[in-house]
Order: sequence, then structure tokens, then C-alpha cells
Amino acid sequence: MPLDFKGKSVLVTGASGFVGSYLVKHLLSEGAEVFGLVRRRADGAVPKNIVDRGISEEVNLVEADLDDITSLAFALDESVPDYIFHLAAQSFVHRSFTHPLETAQANCLGTANLLEAVRYKDFDPVLVFAGSSEEYGLVIASQAHLERARKKYGVVTPEPARIPELPIAETNPLRPMSPYAVSKVYGEYLARNYFHSYGMRVRLSRGFNHEGAGRGIMFVTSVIASQVQQLAAGAIQQIRIGDVNSFRDWSHVNDVVRGYCLLAHKGRDGEVYNQGSMRTHSIAGYILLALNQAGYDVERLSTVKGGKVVEDPAAPDEGEFFGIRYPKTKVDALLLAEKLHFDLADEGLVLDTAKGKVRVVFDEKRFRPADVPILLSDTRRIQQIGFEVRHPLEDVIRDQLNFYLNQKNWQ
Repeated sequence: MPLDFKGKSVLVTGASGFVGSYLVKHLLSEGAEVFGLVRRRADGAVPKNIVDRGISEEVNLVEADLDDITSLAFALDESVPDYIFHLAAQSFVHRSFTHPLETAQANCLGTANLLEAVRYKDFDPVLVFAGSSEEYGLVIASQAHLERARKKYGVVTPEPARIPELPIAETNPLRPMSPYAVSKVYGEYLARNYFHSYGMRVRLSRGFNHEGAGRGIMFVTSVIASQVQQLAAGAIQQIRIGDVNSFRDWSHVNDVVRGYCLLAHKGRDGEVYNQGSMRTHSIAGYILLALNQAGYDVERLSTVKGGKVVEDPAAPDEGEFFGIRYPKTKVDALLLAEKLHFDLADEGLVLDTAKGKVRVVFDEKRFRPADVPILLSDTRRIQQIGFEVRHPLEDVIRDQLNFYLNQKNWQ
């Protein structure tokens, strides 16, 4: 049953972003009057994502900047929102390492300005804050994993109360591993403080990775999908990637958009909710599935060096890990069971496919200074208010591959 946004005024920060534009389109389809917060552009052009979603004639674009509290006050006056979805952020983890001050300015001070503007104007909207699974950071999957983390980082704090710490519930410890993740912890805690201190109607989301057509080219799923399509077109001869051992809980963007709307209607003020798929796949597994969907059925995987070999690596596996059964690849299962690990010294992978050999090169420049090894959500809290996953991972991969059929989207 659709949630009722008909006739409601909704302000979306980050409306021109990947997720924001999908959210705006969804809200418009439900009859909301949507105000999309966008930065002033010198050329006056409508942002690409707004155009791509086909909503430029329906959304009310409001020029404002999270750095400028005065512009936010004017945006609130114009929209008089019943709901605010705060999605605007510098959300690229790798960039947060190279531009930590920019990340703090946008994500920390920007959130503070928005909350303070709402408080000062004395409006009473429901505000949904878009946090991130990156806040959990270093999640411990096994005792061996804990020892490797201690060796690499010197200390793991707080110490795990249980091993494995998976699936990740909202009560898991937060060990953010990037300036981006730290900024989201700050924003979430500040929003919760405004609930406790001023009674602001804040609902907090910790979204696990969500993808789909139009996801920025700097994100790993887009890096993979775009290179697979370039490979198919003969534009490149190999795939370049960073650490393929990392596991992520990937959802379809439309599932997460529905989750945001559900929180706006049925979430509890001051409460935090995970949004994810309750499944986890490795980057290696994502590459295999993307190649299979593009017609490169992968028959054999071997490392360039190191002598590691897996026959039929993309074969489906329904085995249980961390108390959850879900479809994954054979390579995913081997990595989760710690029977396989790919090292930089392996140099890369050679994949025997139905269309010949495909080489995957491990690019040291794409490895992060500190990374999150595995994310797997426990979404039972949001399920209790009606959330359900509708899209399998194959839908995400299909939509991204379709997007990158257009060569203009490669850059």
C-alpha cells in the first residue's frame, strides 16, 4: 500500500545527486510537492540527474548551499516542509581521504547549519537523516580477522563483545575507517542531539551500499560495470580494480528510496534504522556476475601469480554464513570461509570465459589507506515497520550495465 505523501511539502537536500534524484521522482509519483535543494550554477543549467530522471518540469528547484545558513533559511521559507530528507553530502569515501576538510565542511557543518536553520525558523518537519553503513567501519568477522586487524592497525577499539559481529545490527559498535565515515557519525549524533535537546522529529537511517543506473563513475560498482561494457565494445583490453576481497551489502536504489519514505511515515523519532539487503558479496563476485550478464560466462579463475585456481567461480552457492542463507557466487563462499584470499602480490586474475581470456589487474593506486573489509546488514528493525527487499543483486547489475551501454556515460 503506497505511503501517503499527496499534497505534502517535501524538501530534499542533495536532490541532484544519484539517490536524491530517484527519491524526488518517487515522491512526485506519490503526489508530493517536492522542493529540491541544489547549489547555484554559474551556467544556470538543470543538473544532469534531474534531467535523466525526467523530472525537471515537476520539481521545484531551490538554490541554497549547506555552507550558508541564510540560504537554508530562505529555502525553508519557500518550501515550508512537512518532511525533509537530508541526503546532501560529500559521499565518495576515497575523496574523503584526499579532501578531509571539504568532507567535514559539507557533511558536518552542512548538517549543523540545516538543523540550526530548522530550529531557528521554528518549523516542525519530520527530518530523515541519511547516515551510512560506513559508520560501522571495522566489523570483525572472525578471530583470525581480529588478529589481522590488530596487526595492521595496532588496536581495535572498542574491543568486540562478540565474534563474529555479523550481521550488523544498529547496536554494533561504530569504528569508522575514513573521514567520510567519521563525518556521518558526527551528523547522526548531532541530529539525535537536536531530537533530545529541542524535540526535533528526526529519524536516522544507516544505509548500506545502494546502486543502480546513474551511480557515479567513481563508485566501485560503476567502475566494474563501465569497464565490462568497454571491454565488450573493444575499447579496453583488461579490467583495473583495487581490493577484490572486500564484501559489501549492495541494495537497489529503489529499495532504499522506499525505505526512506517508510521511515518518514512510520519511523520513531530519535531512532536509527539499518537499510540494506541482508546479503553480502565480494568485489570479485560482483565482477564475475557482471561479466556473466554481459555474455562472458566465466569458466575458470586463476591468479596471475600465486597459483590460485577456482573452477566455475561464478557458480551459485546457497550456503549459510553468519546465520543467513542467500544466493552468492562460489568465490564469495570461498572468501567468506577464509579458504581463499587475493593479495596484491597475485598481481591480478585471469578469467577463462566463453569469449576468451579476460585479465583483471590489481591496481595498487585504487587501494584505500584504511578499508572496511565486510558489511552485512541486519534489517529486522526496519522490517518491523514494513520494509521488504524487492530487488535481487542481478537487478542492480543489469541496470548498471544497461546504463553503460551508452558510451557517453563512460566518463
